[in-house]
Amino acid sequence: MLRIIVRRIFILIPMLVLLSMISFIIIQLPPGDYLSSYVTRLESQGLKVDQAEIERLEQRYGLGRPLYTQYFRWMRNFIVNGDLGRSFGSYGSSHDNKPVSDIIMERLPATMIISIVSTIVVWAIAIPIGIYSATHQYSLMDYLSIFIGFIGLAIPNFLFAIIIMWLVFAQTGHAVTGLFSLEFKHAPWSIAKVIDMLKNVWVPVLVLATAGTAGLIRVMRANLLDELNKQYVVTARAKGLSERRLLWKYPVRIAFNPIFSTIGWLLPAMVGGEALVSIILNLQTIGPVLLTAVLRQDMYLAGSIIMILSALTLIGTLISDIALVWLDPRIRYD
Repeated sequence: MLRIIVRRIFILIPMLVLLSMISFIIIQLPPGDYLSSYVTRLESQGLKVDQAEIERLEQRYGLGRPLYTQYFRWMRNFIVNGDLGRSFGSYGSSHDNKPVSDIIMERLPATMIISIVSTIVVWAIAIPIGIYSATHQYSLMDYLSIFIGFIGLAIPNFLFAIIIMWLVFAQTGHAVTGLFSLEFKHAPWSIAKVIDMLKNVWVPVLVLATAGTAGLIRVMRANLLDELNKQYVVTARAKGLSERRLLWKYPVRIAFNPIFSTIGWLLPAMVGGEALVSIILNLQTIGPVLLTAVLRQDMYLAGSIIMILSALTLIGTLISDIALVWLDPRIRYD
């Protein structure tokens, strides 16, 4: 198992380097460069451009030099100083020309909390229902789970968010938008702010968990039904193995394989999130920032978020491979 993990890590390193290069190319795709866009924005606002500031930025990011020099300067600033460049636009409580790392870190805690809680809710609901549905095929509960699954997959999350907002407002007169009360909206992170967010997080969690729960129920049911019809299950039953012990010893464990293989998608989803849902519910997450950055060609911000999402996908895939090797001994001998 250790040999497999080491091999995966050695494959991961060049992939991360390649992804950083692709992200940098995305940053360079818009016409002009960081400095020209920065100067143009200041002049359009009637502000005077400080020549000393221009020279400092040229030195810091290697602007005007070959692309490979700029790339190595960008990566060095990121690795040594955590500097991913500066944003052109304004995002919520952020201001023009704010460091990209500050914008990301400002919204990362809320994004992670929403995504982690949503994932826990999805797994806690979908896996038991999927197991029960497979072991009680064609029962009333099985048909009900199939119906709920199709409804959950058919309704887009953003539409479900609008329906929830309308229902809550119609019944209570309370608008369930945002994650914080007014007194905590612009306050620094603290225990009180986290508690306040947990009071308001149930709506986005409910919306984001709907489609995930519906899909996971279908996957778990289909995989477990496939395992229950295999010869080793029939043989184990013929030998008198109890149904509970038979179910949990092999079929359920093997049915988890496709679920564990998708862990690699969870980490980028925790950061990217559902942009449309976040916009509708006025959530201070990274998803809307990425969408706005792409629309405004805010190249350092968009490219940096894309690089982080890509890196998280690779790291999540590594975690998924390790989990599969631990879960299914057959993979160790492939």
